[in-house]
Amino acid sequence: METAGNTSLEPRQQTANLLAACARGDRDAFRDLFLRYQDRVYSIALHYTGDPAAGMDIAQDVFVKLFSYLATFRGDSTFETWLFRMVANCCHDRHRKHRRLVPLDDNRLPEPHDRATEQAQRNQRARQVQHTVSQLPDELRMTVVLRYTEGLSYEEIASVLGCPAGTIASRLNRAHRELASRLEHLREGA
Repeated sequence: METAGNTSLEPRQQTANLLAACARGDRDAFRDLFLRYQDRVYSIALHYTGDPAAGMDIAQDVFVKLFSYLATFRGDSTFETWLFRMVANCCHDRHRKHRRLVPLDDNRLPEPHDRATEQAQRNQRARQVQHTVSQLPDELRMTVVLRYTEGLSYEEIASVLGCPAGTIASRLNRAHRELASRLEHLREGA
């Protein structure tokens, strides 16, 4: 008999075996499920919030809910879609509870003279991009995070967010336009 930890199984079959073991109350299986998905859950939450502590809080909330609601997973969608929908909902809930603006760090960096300064400038641009993404409206931000952080297809995002794939295409188009407009200064400074 093949076990949930058997690496010769396809990833979906491994997940199915873990879910079955979790349904039987196997805590080791839940730990394995947690280990398998913790990085992806945290990554979505981190890229959505732009804050490592908030991302960790959301990831923790997701796994507490997952443990509580795992028995309700019916298999109408893939487990990942169901889990990512849970992450999206936790992100949206946190956003509603903590509506506040994060001040943009407006420190000016010196002209590049060496690799360290160039790296600092790249890091500063990355923070500005992350901050700009965090300022997008909620539905645009989650769509961008799922597409570019998790690499989900339009159909997968549509399934996670419960809307048509055409809506996802429209949201990404609006997000691209908004990001291009808000980040124009980075292109000019490059």
